[in-house]
Amino acid sequence: MTKPYDWIIRGGRVIDPSNGIDASRDVAISAGRIAEVKEALDPLLAGAVFDARGLLVTPGLVDLHIHGYNRVTPLGIDVDHYCLGRGVTTAVDAGSAGCCTWPGFRAFAVDTSKTRLVAFLHISSAGLAFAGLGGDRSVPGELDLLKLADVEGCIECVEANRDRIVGVKIRLSDSIADDGRHEAEAYRRSLEAARALNLPLMVHHAFSTVPLGDCPGKMASGDIYTHCYHGFPSTIVDPESRKVGATVRLARERGVLFDVGHGQGSFNWTVGELCAQEAFWPDTISTDLHSGTCEGPAYDLPTVMTRLLHLGMPLNDVVRCTTVAPAKAIGWEERIGTLGVGREADVAVFALEDVDLELEDCQSQMRRIRRLLTPQAVWRAGTPYPITHPIARPNPKTLAAQSKAWIRLEIRDAVAPMIG
Repeated sequence: MTKPYDWIIRGGRVIDPSNGIDASRDVAISAGRIAEVKEALDPLLAGAVFDARGLLVTPGLVDLHIHGYNRVTPLGIDVDHYCLGRGVTTAVDAGSAGCCTWPGFRAFAVDTSKTRLVAFLHISSAGLAFAGLGGDRSVPGELDLLKLADVEGCIECVEANRDRIVGVKIRLSDSIADDGRHEAEAYRRSLEAARALNLPLMVHHAFSTVPLGDCPGKMASGDIYTHCYHGFPSTIVDPESRKVGATVRLARERGVLFDVGHGQGSFNWTVGELCAQEAFWPDTISTDLHSGTCEGPAYDLPTVMTRLLHLGMPLNDVVRCTTVAPAKAIGWEERIGTLGVGREADVAVFALEDVDLELEDCQSQMRRIRRLLTPQAVWRAGTPYPITHPIARPNPKTLAAQSKAWIRLEIRDAVAPMIG
């Protein structure tokens, strides 16, 4: 006899900010869709039951900033291992491809991933095809040639691929733009393309010659300022007052979105704590997962969420910033980031474990955390997938490597990290 539900996820604490739910509920899945979200469902009505009692049940997470062109770009990762395996059902690639490299990215990453993969298109026509790690100036930057900032090519590519391209991306750092000489013009071109397309611009802004008065000062409502908690030059925290800058606050009032974009250098415990003191929380929480972050210091989205919980951000807000908020940021809130009945069944289950664990930031400054969010189960379009785990957390190899950048911080702890 055919049963009406394929799965019932039973008895978990369902947190679904898109529908205002934070309560014990059963979630039923049928034919790849959310069939019911109710206080109690008969488990005999399902082909399979997952016991979620004592666990958190959320919409499948949305990671707004990753790099998923695996084995092609230096930064690419296995999206299904590091995203879907950690409860992320939708990942947004942040500029791995530009207009000249998009066809391969679509064919070999977007179309082959079990994770739903969408993207910001880089204003550089080459995307991150030759972008390396660690600011090595012997490696060409994607804006060292200004002609690569191709407005017309960007617009044409987006118009032909609006089903998968959700915005425009630029990295503003002097080391990848002819020692900063091309930054201002490339930024102007990226703004021009985004405005012509009526799509958000995502900006990476660190070690930049572009001042805060222009970035985020010239960004518009709905644009995304990623890496908002870094402590390097261009940080949003004024080094003298150790307060969030006035230009940054005005940008938020104007509707600019501030995204964590943890990455290899862009999450700093000290900056996070200073922002928390002013209740300057991120609008979205993302990882900037790439080949230099996926086994530390970022690890995965639940680990980055753990860091925000440690800073004092309420759990419901952390879930909102990894579900409906990033979905809305890319204009997909009617499709993802929700457990609404009838929607595609993207569901994640987590444990919020009591721990006593030292957890690093991107420069190996340590904090002792007491709660750790860990994935337990995930469904993408109603199909369950296996959970994966970091090799080690914290990872001694990345701890040693990352601590070397501490001296370059403008905002940091009073004492250098002691590693080893």
